[in-house]
Amino acid sequence: MAGRLPAMALLSLLCIFLMFHGAAAISAGTRDGMQRWGYVTPRPKVNMFWWFFKSPNRVSSTCAPWPTILWLQGGPGGSATGRGNFLEIGPRDLNLDPRKFTWLRIADIIFVDSPVGVGFSYADDPSALVKTDSQAVADLVGVIKVLLKKLPTLRSGPFFLVGESYGGKMAAMVGVQLSRAIRNGTITNLMLGGVVIGDGWISPEDFSFSYAQLLHAVSRLNDNAVEDVNKMAVTVKEQMMAGQLAAAQKTWTDQLDLIDSRSDSVARVGYLQNMDNFLLDTGMNPVLENTKSLKSSQLMYRNSQRSHIAPKDIDDLVNKVIKPWLKIIPKSLVWQEATLAVYEELADYFMKPAINEVDELLAAGVNVTVYNGQLDVICPTIGVEAWVSKLKWDGLSHFLSLPRRPLHYCDSAIYCSKQIRAYVRSYKNFAFYWILQAGHMVPVDQPYPAFRMIASATQSPGNTSS
Repeated sequence: MAGRLPAMALLSLLCIFLMFHGAAAISAGTRDGMQRWGYVTPRPKVNMFWWFFKSPNRVSSTCAPWPTILWLQGGPGGSATGRGNFLEIGPRDLNLDPRKFTWLRIADIIFVDSPVGVGFSYADDPSALVKTDSQAVADLVGVIKVLLKKLPTLRSGPFFLVGESYGGKMAAMVGVQLSRAIRNGTITNLMLGGVVIGDGWISPEDFSFSYAQLLHAVSRLNDNAVEDVNKMAVTVKEQMMAGQLAAAQKTWTDQLDLIDSRSDSVARVGYLQNMDNFLLDTGMNPVLENTKSLKSSQLMYRNSQRSHIAPKDIDDLVNKVIKPWLKIIPKSLVWQEATLAVYEELADYFMKPAINEVDELLAAGVNVTVYNGQLDVICPTIGVEAWVSKLKWDGLSHFLSLPRRPLHYCDSAIYCSKQIRAYVRSYKNFAFYWILQAGHMVPVDQPYPAFRMIASATQSPGNTSS
């Protein structure tokens, strides 16, 4: 896949074969087996789309089997097969040029459009859209069970769940279900290598309490607004403790509107991306101009919708080039990078934390890696540190006592001995990466440190220093 080819010329080189497996699944792929994709029906009226990429760099041994990554997008409502693939970690970018630091260099990758209604995943009836996190998790587990039968490589090496933003919450919850199923013997042919949470929406309460502290400290929030912003965080906590999660979400979005009004729009939705990265300012995000009408209540959805570095329109690429090439997508289905209806259906569960799920993973011996961008606002690092400190994991005290180790991650000789790109702290089966100069989407802002981080987290035999 090296070199640059025009989009249609590249795609025309790939011969497609179709395989039908009854009502439960339909799949297709390239003749060389390097890509496969298809639909799984984990429950009636639900059609979940997945896309598998086999690494061209596969090396493996009994001591170091080749890993597989399942990437889950945030939102909830973001499309992994579009955004995660073409904007973040897949083999090619929006111009279909090779991505230098694609994660495919160190692992096979599966993208799943989840929950149903996202990207190429669709429901036969709107009533089938998920209304709880648990339902979204059950659908994903159903997809994984089918893929274990369809993808032999998935059974031969460690399997890693990697989730970004709300996808990080989903990764933790799916990880718990897979860990339980493996322990009780209902899944016998899967090796759960670990769960990786990137700028994950794990504890909304801690994030709400972090906004004033972070934004005032970096001079993005008016000093006389700190008290008011913190009062709203207290209300969020009280509502969450009372089980009023929908009300807590409303207060949280009101808190963002207050920050917006008292910070010269650091939290504004539209052509700004400041809640993804507090260094970005008004007018620095022209790609987002067509989302000016969105409200703060749609923020997490919007964060999944656009990238501030997108060189062209991803909707055009996927709908006009990729969709016809895949061949199995319903003609009436129009791909969207993010789907608001999915976000709104989960309103009653959006603020539900997932700290207990991380605790259960650690207690079960599952490897957990957390990474966070230094410049993220929506899931700020100080908020992540706050929820980590609440873990009941028996290794927490020792973990917190350890110093951080600087990571230089040299991709060239320039400044190689001086520039720190990240920090890491690890103990037993838990690791935390602080990624410098990155916002909410770490692989977008810092592709090489993100690549090196995931290579280490997966212990890939393809891990190299260049």
